[in-house]
Amino acid sequence: MTQETVFTPAVSPLLPDAFSHALMQMVKRVQPSIVQVVKEGRGAGTGIVWKVDGHEGYIITNNHVVPDDSTKIQVHLADGRSLDAKALDRNKKLDVAMLLVSADDLQAVEAADSGSLRVGEWVFAVGNPWGQRGVVTAGIISGVSAPRSTEGEDEFQIRYIKSDVILAPGNSGGPLLNADGMVVGVNAMVFGGDLAVSIPSNVVSSWIAGLSRRRQISLGIEVETVDLPASLREKAGVSSKRGSGLLVVALETGELKEQADRAGLLIGDLLLDAAGKPVDDAASLLDIVARKDRQDSLQMRLVRGGSILTLDVAVAALEHRDIE
Repeated sequence: MTQETVFTPAVSPLLPDAFSHALMQMVKRVQPSIVQVVKEGRGAGTGIVWKVDGHEGYIITNNHVVPDDSTKIQVHLADGRSLDAKALDRNKKLDVAMLLVSADDLQAVEAADSGSLRVGEWVFAVGNPWGQRGVVTAGIISGVSAPRSTEGEDEFQIRYIKSDVILAPGNSGGPLLNADGMVVGVNAMVFGGDLAVSIPSNVVSSWIAGLSRRRQISLGIEVETVDLPASLREKAGVSSKRGSGLLVVALETGELKEQADRAGLLIGDLLLDAAGKPVDDAASLLDIVARKDRQDSLQMRLVRGGSILTLDVAVAALEHRDIE
C-alpha cells in the first residue's frame, strides 16, 4: 500500500480579516441612510433614505409599516435625530410606501440593478428587529422567482427576492444590500419561518419613477407568468434558456377600463417582448412601462391566436392615486 501526501494550500489569515474589515466599512457607510420608523411613539419598522433633494428626504418603507395616514409617524436617524414624517404615497399591492422628512445632512443610498442578482450571491440586511437599532444579518440569495400570492396581491405578481438573511419584526422596510453596500431589495416578510422575502430594487425604482411624474402608469391589464412551450419558443425565435412569458388574464374595469381599451390588448394574449426586451414576469413589464411618458406607445411582441404579432400598444397615465 502506497501512501501519498496531499498538500492543501493554507488560507491566509489576512483574507478573513480583509473581508471582515470591508464588511465593517460597508455597514458604517450605509448606516446613515437607514432609519427606524416609529408610529404613535412605538417602534414599527425600518426605512431607507432613497433620495435627497435639498433639505427634503424621501424614505421608502413597507406599506404595512405605516398603513394608516392618520397615524403620527416619526423616523429616528442613525445620528440620534428624530424627525416628523409625512406619508406621501403608498402602493398596497407592492407593499411599499414613501415618507417625506425635512432635515440637513441627509444621506441617500445607492440602488443596484436587482435583475443582475444570482443565486449564491452574498447579501446583507440592516434593520431594527425588536426595536434594536442597526442590526446586521448576512446570507445568500436563495432564489428569484414568482411569488406565492399574498393578501391584496392577486392581481399583481412580481418576482420577489428570496434569501436566508435573518429577519424579525422591525426589519420590515429595511434594505437588502449587496456586497458593495448597494440596495438590491426592500425587506418585506418572512416566508415558511426561515426564508426572507424582499421587493426588488428595480420594482421600487420603477414605482418611484411613476410617482415623480405624479401619475400611475397602466396598460389596463392583469397578467400571470406562464411557461413557454419549446415549440412556441422555436416559432417565436425565443432563446431556449428562457422559460416564461406573460399571459393577459383580465382587462381592468371601472376607472381603468379606458386604459385597457386604449392599450388594445386582449385576454389570452401571450406577451413576449416589450420595447425589445423580454418580459417573463410582471416586474420586468412594470419596469419598462413605468419609463414611458404620457400618451406614449410601446412596441410589443406577442402571441395571439397562434400568430406572432408586433403591435404598438398605447400606454395610459392616470393621475397619481393610491391603488386599492
